[in-house]
Amino acid sequence: MALVANKVVCITGASRGIGRACALDFAKYGASALLLHYFRDGATEEEIQSLRKEVENDKIQVVTVAGDIADPLTSAKVGIYVLDNFCQNQTHPAQIVEAGVKAFGRIDVLVSNAGICPFAEFLTMPHATWERTRQVNLDGSFYVVQAVANQMKSQIPQGGSIIGISSISALVGGEFQWLAEFLRSRCAPFTSFLSSHYTPTKAGILSLMQSCAIALGKYGIRANAVLPGTISTDINKEDLSDEKKRQYTVNRTVLGRLGAPDDVSGPVVFLASDLAKYVTGASLLVDGGLFVNLQ
Repeated sequence: MALVANKVVCITGASRGIGRACALDFAKYGASALLLHYFRDGATEEEIQSLRKEVENDKIQVVTVAGDIADPLTSAKVGIYVLDNFCQNQTHPAQIVEAGVKAFGRIDVLVSNAGICPFAEFLTMPHATWERTRQVNLDGSFYVVQAVANQMKSQIPQGGSIIGISSISALVGGEFQWLAEFLRSRCAPFTSFLSSHYTPTKAGILSLMQSCAIALGKYGIRANAVLPGTISTDINKEDLSDEKKRQYTVNRTVLGRLGAPDDVSGPVVFLASDLAKYVTGASLLVDGGLFVNLQ
């Protein structure tokens, strides 16, 4: 079924995890072009090239853009959306919007997915950890959403769909703090589970999508947030390798398993499609029933 037939789709953090699953599902459901952003180190370079080989064919064009999403110039057109004097009118090798418009003429869908979660305990957390997490997760989302929204406003036909990948932690505070306390009382001090720097950035993304829905609706641009629960990705691979941690997390869901990246990519495709043409400002939990399970 071609849910997103002929759509030009931009995905940040596309080389692995949820971003990669989104690229695969958009290709599966009819997108004609994929604009795939990645970080630009050895690992993500290899990953993005393998993804490109997997999805590119005579029906799907692929353009890849490398860069640090925390840098506003990674997202913007030169000198148009970036207004501070430090970077205005400077050239930059990796502008997402510039690359997409040059290759495809428009951008129909943005999935703002790039994010990090370097686990750290709140009281001893270096300020640099907070700064970097906020810069990548929240600042980076703002920059790419603003840049793509300006393009969606100016293109003909006008409009598009923006999906921000938030988290269940946007609703409940420290995503892993309840698990840390449980494990601390029974096993060992698993302080690496504390993520009080990560959760505010994900709450910010949820709020950003709600505000963008209001600000951009008049231009035919929809904005929604997807809130994953515990999804098995590289972000939590090390922590979930501990079987006690993993099993407790599984037992907290009502479906009895952790999520996989493609559990999230399906709802993302839905929100990008015309099936959701009257959905904006919404937040969609994809958590296997974790949030409602108070037992």
